[in-house]
Amino acid sequence: MKLIILDRDGVINFDSDQFIKSPDEWKPIPGSLEAIARLNQWGWRVVVASNQSGVGRGLFGMDTLNAINDKMVRSLAQAGGRLDAIFFCPHSADSTCDCRKPKPGMFVQIGERFNVDLSGVPVVGDSLRDLQAGVAVGCKPYLVLTGKGGKTQLDPALPEGTVVHADLAAVVAELTA
Repeated sequence: MKLIILDRDGVINFDSDQFIKSPDEWKPIPGSLEAIARLNQWGWRVVVASNQSGVGRGLFGMDTLNAINDKMVRSLAQAGGRLDAIFFCPHSADSTCDCRKPKPGMFVQIGERFNVDLSGVPVVGDSLRDLQAGVAVGCKPYLVLTGKGGKTQLDPALPEGTVVHADLAAVVAELTA
């Protein structure tokens, strides 16, 4: 099975320092939905793994998060694509949970759900914590320069072997070449 794990905000859709708090605020990065559809066409299973601390901070509730994710899924379907699963951590940044990236708990759950060893599975993110969580379980890190990626690229803690691309579409072009 070909599996890829994507962060949401800053990879699939534009990010906001004030959080994406409503479906109206969720806007796809040009080419990202088509890139996911291309992955699907090439036989990839596509999973989203996203920290959503806005829930834990009380900025929005689970109904709103579900509505945002529903908009993403519907928009993706219009582009001919689909997601196999959406995993998220609703806890605030000061939580001691094991699912909040950079901890690998969410990735462990993905491996268990799909019954797959995550060694070598691409993880695509725009922040250091996205990549660190994936690398902790053996994923291959891909940094996109959308979202916070430009700043992240300069971080000396960037995992060794991180592949850097302009955006998700460029990552997918490499993986499906």
